[in-house]
Amino acid sequence: MINPQSAALLRRIPGRAVTYAVMTVLAVIFMIPLLWMLSTSLKTRWEIMAWPPQWVPETPYWQNYADAFAKYPLARFMLNSAILVVLNIAGALISVPIISFGFARLRMPGKRLLFILMLSTMMIPGQIKLIPLFSFYNSLKLIDTYWPLILPSFFGEPFFIFLMVQYMRTIPQDLDEAARIDGASTWTILYRIILPLCKPPLTVTIVFSFLWTWNDFIHPLIYLNSFETYPISVGLAFFRGRYSVEWNLFMAATLVSIAPILIVYFFAQRYLIGGLATAGLKG
Repeated sequence: MINPQSAALLRRIPGRAVTYAVMTVLAVIFMIPLLWMLSTSLKTRWEIMAWPPQWVPETPYWQNYADAFAKYPLARFMLNSAILVVLNIAGALISVPIISFGFARLRMPGKRLLFILMLSTMMIPGQIKLIPLFSFYNSLKLIDTYWPLILPSFFGEPFFIFLMVQYMRTIPQDLDEAARIDGASTWTILYRIILPLCKPPLTVTIVFSFLWTWNDFIHPLIYLNSFETYPISVGLAFFRGRYSVEWNLFMAATLVSIAPILIVYFFAQRYLIGGLATAGLKG
């Protein structure tokens, strides 16, 4: 005789099978552009124009990747993007915990008003700030340098601050009081007690900083003038303009440029989704 738990499990199997089947089909559909990009990157110029199109090239032409890097300084562009990513992540990890700790754990007059004002900046479209920021950086002689792309991260991103504040508010205040009784300073409480408990929002900060910086196109295009300083996002646009008919080389370059994003998301997906759910829903 089947017990009630086994019977309930058997009743759920058809529903789960349908769910997994639908999710698998959707995953394949969303993977089609990436698979087509991979297929095109391994074709010759004549195979790209063939009709009907072939998904699998007769002979994979891996030389396209070497030709793309030989004809264009893609390695330099990716290095520039990596430098910007590292500096922006460092700026976010320095500024966001300090600002969030002040809003979440310290007592000061006007804190609530300042927090609301900080959140209100998230409602301002980024395009509106481009001209004032350009004038500001131009007056400081910082155009055609990386400073306009790095400095904002050292002053805190409102989205990251909001997540961090919400998470810090869930940590019991008794930990702070016990640490102060033992003689711990404010900085010790932040870096030795609070931050080790804030791994979910810190993970979100690191991953999102990486994605936003690596994919950013408009800001490097506006602030940078020297060709050798362009990140990969801008470099690919110029690559397409110069080699517009060589789609196999462009697809190879594009696939290489998104490889770091896919790798980071693959390894950080569990922490990213869990961090957003935990940091966003608590408090």
